[in-house]
Amino acid sequence: MRDLTIRPALPDDLASLTRRLGQDGYFADRLDRQSENRGVLLTAWHADVVIGDVYLWLEPAEEPEIREHLPGTPLVTHLEIHSEHRRRGLGTRLIGAAEELLTARGYDEVALAVELTNRAAAKLYDRLGYREWPHPPVKCYALGDHNGHRRAEICNVMVKPLA
Repeated sequence: MRDLTIRPALPDDLASLTRRLGQDGYFADRLDRQSENRGVLLTAWHADVVIGDVYLWLEPAEEPEIREHLPGTPLVTHLEIHSEHRRRGLGTRLIGAAEELLTARGYDEVALAVELTNRAAAKLYDRLGYREWPHPPVKCYALGDHNGHRRAEICNVMVKPLA
């Protein structure tokens, strides 16, 4: 896709993000975390319209198993492409940009969690070099409703060396 820009979100992007992708509480939270250097919200833009995002979780993982087995490892979370722009390689480009940013910051590996039934995502991450870790699946918490409630998912953790 031509004219694609991938960059960290700015505070002024909140209205565009929520108008186009919804989840106002989620994006407000991630922008707050980013302002405190606890993560990076990368956004993809085409013709000044946001079309996707991915969040890099840089603080200790919420899941105790991930904290134990992958201390200090950043997590790729919430890869999202607007429905009008899917199946065009944008997810791959966002993940690539995330990995480049992490490498530039000195990280030597990255991890992510994929819900057990999300075979399409697992296939994408496998193609991009992520491998399942040698530990059991973990309980992860995903976005829930607009009231801040989250839902539990059982996820496989996948890890990729960045060096």
